[in-house]
Amino acid sequence: MTLKTAFIGLGAMGAPMAGHLHAKGLLQAVGNRSQAKADALAAELGVAAPSLAEIAASCDVIVLCVSADADVIGVVNALAPSLKQGATVIDHSTVAPATAKKAASLLADVGAAFLDAPVSGGVEGAKNGKLSIMVGGDAAVLEHVRPVLEAYGARITPMGDVGSGQATKAVNQVLVAGIAQAVTEGLALGEALGLDPEKLIPTLSAGAAGNWFLDKRGATMLRDEFAVGFKLALLHKDLGIVRGMADEAGTDRTIIERSLADFAELMARGYGDDDISALIRLKRKS
Repeated sequence: MTLKTAFIGLGAMGAPMAGHLHAKGLLQAVGNRSQAKADALAAELGVAAPSLAEIAASCDVIVLCVSADADVIGVVNALAPSLKQGATVIDHSTVAPATAKKAASLLADVGAAFLDAPVSGGVEGAKNGKLSIMVGGDAAVLEHVRPVLEAYGARITPMGDVGSGQATKAVNQVLVAGIAQAVTEGLALGEALGLDPEKLIPTLSAGAAGNWFLDKRGATMLRDEFAVGFKLALLHKDLGIVRGMADEAGTDRTIIERSLADFAELMARGYGDDDISALIRLKRKS
């Protein structure tokens, strides 16, 4: 049976993810905070852009990719009264584990299932359909909706109960922040020493220092090109969530605190919509 699927949240990652669902014949409807954006993509793909209540009443699977914890709960509350029995809501947003558990509880009360399924891979991964998806929730529900996730996921990993997907994403974001700190600091040094980036980056990438961020963002940051792959304001938001989790867990927060301070400074300078590689602005000699 084809799963009638809706996608809500059509940002830089959500729109291409919805496109992959359409290519697989799964997409029935789209939704967005800005109705104009939903209408435009719906017209392009030949699907509907109805109200949230209409989406809930007509779809088997509703996928979310929104910005904040309050957005997730707000959409879930709007969907809940009209959801079909046995429907599944999949949330690709990055929020706190407690928010995922609250959403799951709200949906359980109306006979619907919930998976917290944050993603990693950036805009490129969304466009190429090669995201890594870390899933919290019932294993049987995951298997039921697996065709939806396979439309844009290269790796789909069940991590445990609801909330464990978000816990995994918290670890991911610490690594992302730490790698960004190291790569931007290192490349700023290489730049100051007059090294040729066309030789430097491939040389570093071929050895122990090689990583995705260096490969995808190294050359562009040295050209002062910071088109969005992942907005630094969003990573700042994510790290605020992670800080609370690390504080509760009692683990070190050095990278988290440094990155929060650095991204806050860049946001104050008006660079919040830049890619996180804009961190190199702070690493260069003043």
